[in-house]
Amino acid sequence: MKKLIALVALSLIMASFLKLHAQGEAAVPFLLLAPDSRSGGIGESGVALADNANGVFWNPAGLTFLDGSEVTFTHSNWLPQFQLDLFYEFAAYRQYIPSLNGSVFASITYMNFGEFVRTSSQSPDPIGTFKSFDAAFTIGYATKLSKSLGVGGNFRLIHSRLADRGTELEQGKGVATTVSFDVAMMFRPDKFYLPLIGDFSRRFSFGMNLSNLGPKIYYIDQAQADPIPTNLRLGIGLRLLDIDYNSITYTIDFSKLLVHKRKGDNKPDGLPKSLISSWTDEPFNEELRQIVTSMGLEYWYGVPGDFMFAARTGFFYEDPAYGNRKFVSLGAGVRYDIYGFDFSYITTSMFKGQENHPLNETLRFTLSIGWGSKKKLSKGFPMGN
Repeated sequence: MKKLIALVALSLIMASFLKLHAQGEAAVPFLLLAPDSRSGGIGESGVALADNANGVFWNPAGLTFLDGSEVTFTHSNWLPQFQLDLFYEFAAYRQYIPSLNGSVFASITYMNFGEFVRTSSQSPDPIGTFKSFDAAFTIGYATKLSKSLGVGGNFRLIHSRLADRGTELEQGKGVATTVSFDVAMMFRPDKFYLPLIGDFSRRFSFGMNLSNLGPKIYYIDQAQADPIPTNLRLGIGLRLLDIDYNSITYTIDFSKLLVHKRKGDNKPDGLPKSLISSWTDEPFNEELRQIVTSMGLEYWYGVPGDFMFAARTGFFYEDPAYGNRKFVSLGAGVRYDIYGFDFSYITTSMFKGQENHPLNETLRFTLSIGWGSKKKLSKGFPMGN
């Protein structure tokens, strides 16, 4: 029997950095990877920020608060601790269209797993090679229901190619295709007062994104289909400081994977049942432990529309019983005229037992070009526009 060693290797690689659920499994976990350097620098948070084209991933509703056009490109060598040919690419485009009273946008996500050698059960000698990758194409639309409230949604085509053929006893290929949807909202009020804290009018934002709603995906056997990673993300953004040429913004996100597999049952729940069962199978305190927290601070210095510089830091936490990912992120960015460049860096070295974590020393690089905007964004955070 021919050995598709790539499937084993890929399973180990993906499980090492993304334990999706203690009792559940999800396919195509690349759909959960934070795509851009800016959000990567603030602890992989951004559902209440979403003020550039990468909001296609974080919160499509946020793009309705923007005008003009923008395109972004992100590259990252993924899981550098493995020293394998893994890399991640993300490109996004947004366009405000007055006649539609909103914005349209699109993105392409590509995760390359590299080239693998195929052998046979009779001999360890190579008999061929094949390449593995995951990819997704997303389109969406967002509009305002009021001056302060935006809604948006995405449609996504997902393609996964783990192997170009099955084993000798299997019919079909290690190739699968499916679709998914996102629904999102963004609230950015003109007037907002926090008791005992102060006036945050035009400086507060609340976001919600329910992503990857779709059917299960399968490669060879439809009876063994796995759910895709449906995820609920909620968060807030607060501009803590905005004086002269300086601003500081705080973001915090809470996310939970809505994928569920009952104990002792290898058949996972599908939609819409999993939206409820993923919250109810365990005691409520255990369900809360499955919530991932990410937060960050972003400092901007400069004049919007001219030259601006950003420094960022963040923290990502996942409960030890439900994945145990913990890292600190750092990042920086510059804006000049219509051009922007950002990078981010992840370190796990300060946490005991995490020194050799696959995510350690992950770098992301993002280039952005925006044009046609009539708004002068305040330090890159268009609250209440």
